[in-house]
Order: sequence, then C-alpha cells, then structure tokens
Amino acid sequence: MKDLFSIAGKVALVTGGSRGIGLMIARGYVEAGATVYISSRKQDVCDQVAAELSKHGTCHSLPADLAKESECNRLAAELAAREPKLHILVNNAGANWGAPLAEYPDHAWDKVLALNVKAIFHLTRACLARLEAAGSEADPARVINIGSIDGLRVPLLHTYAYSSSKAAVHHLTRVLAVELAARHITVNAVAPGPFESQMMAETLRSFGDAIKNSVPLGRIGAPEDMAGIAIFLASQAGAYLTGTVIPVDGGITVRPS
Repeated sequence: MKDLFSIAGKVALVTGGSRGIGLMIARGYVEAGATVYISSRKQDVCDQVAAELSKHGTCHSLPADLAKESECNRLAAELAAREPKLHILVNNAGANWGAPLAEYPDHAWDKVLALNVKAIFHLTRACLARLEAAGSEADPARVINIGSIDGLRVPLLHTYAYSSSKAAVHHLTRVLAVELAARHITVNAVAPGPFESQMMAETLRSFGDAIKNSVPLGRIGAPEDMAGIAIFLASQAGAYLTGTVIPVDGGITVRPS
C-alpha cells in the first residue's frame, strides 16, 4: 500500500505542458519521480520550462503544433525514438475563443475543435504502440484528457466552440475507454473548474470575486489540486478507473442553481 500513489519511474507526455494546467501536472509528475516530456507550440518557451522543471527531476522538451495531424505524428515518432514505453499521456493542449453569438466566426470553430478534440484523437492514436508496450492488466497505461466543467454545464461566457469541444472531449474519452480497454490502456478525463492559468487570466481579473464566491469550497483551484488528481489517475490507485469524467471544481457542478 505504501506505493499506491507512486508514479516513480514512469514515462509521461504532457501536451500544453509549458503553462497553466499542463504545467501544474508536469511539475507534479516531475516532482513525483516520473520522466516527463512536455510539448507546446513555442520551442523557446517549451525548452525554458523543461529546463526549469529539470531542476526538480527529469523533464524534456518536445515542441509541436498539435492542431496539425502531421505534428501529432511527428511528436509521437520523436518520443518513440527516445522511449520504448509511454506509461502516461496527458492530452491537455487546448484553445479558447469568446465572442457574441452574432459575431462568432466560423474559423474559431475550426481552430478550437482542431486542437481541443481532433488533436486528442490523432495523438492518442499515434502513441498507441508505446502505450500498449507500457500497459499490463494489473497496471494499464493511462490516457488522461483535460476537459472542462464548461463541457458539463452551460457556461456564462460566449465560448460556443470551447464548451462544445469540451463536451466532445468527455464523450471521446468514453468511446476510447471502451476501445482501448482490451489493450490495457485506461482513458479518463478531468474536468477542471476555475484555476489560475493564462487561459483564465482575463476572466479571473474581471470576475475573480464572483467566480470565487460561486465555488462551494470558497476558493480558486491550486496547482496541488490538479497535480493530485493527475497523479492519482496515473498511479496504481487509479488503475481500475476508465471512461470517467472527474470534475475538479470545488463543487461548482453540484451546486444548486
């Protein structure tokens, strides 16, 4: 039981790992003893963050623009050239777009769905061989998709493509969980509520007090909250979960309306 929550020695790939929720997860994994690869679109930022995290463990930079299927395939191939097994894939890279209904542009749908939904499908498929190599009946490989509570409830803001994409992430998680179970790969999703991140920064600046007051636990999510759920799902403690969508939101989605 003492190693129930250990991920020491596992290999993890965290997309969007240079900032926000992805960085919270990547830092938690590094400090817990995993070998972590982070990917983000900007190479200089990705390299800088990997170097900083490497002060606390082992972290490598593998930049990629995951909105393109070719880049998902390239990232998977570069990882495969370095690692025979991939124990944990965290599909976190994402985009948002807000605009009033009458002004919401069609290209916003293309951008958001390409990164938030299609990239999860493409990268997971491209990493299957390494995930299968890592998984066993007792300790499956893990795919962890980052959804959102905005995919579980109607959001207050005009983020039509984002909220729709996150609902799609949750259902894609269930579909892949059934598909990959026989290959000893679990697939689960985390649906974060409000956390301090670049994507949430402007919203928190404008509505921070109101958002905080809407959370039954009375606070914004902390990095440890996100690292904790990600470590749980990647460890032996989470080995028998698949197809779940776990809100990490301080109780927002169960609050009476």
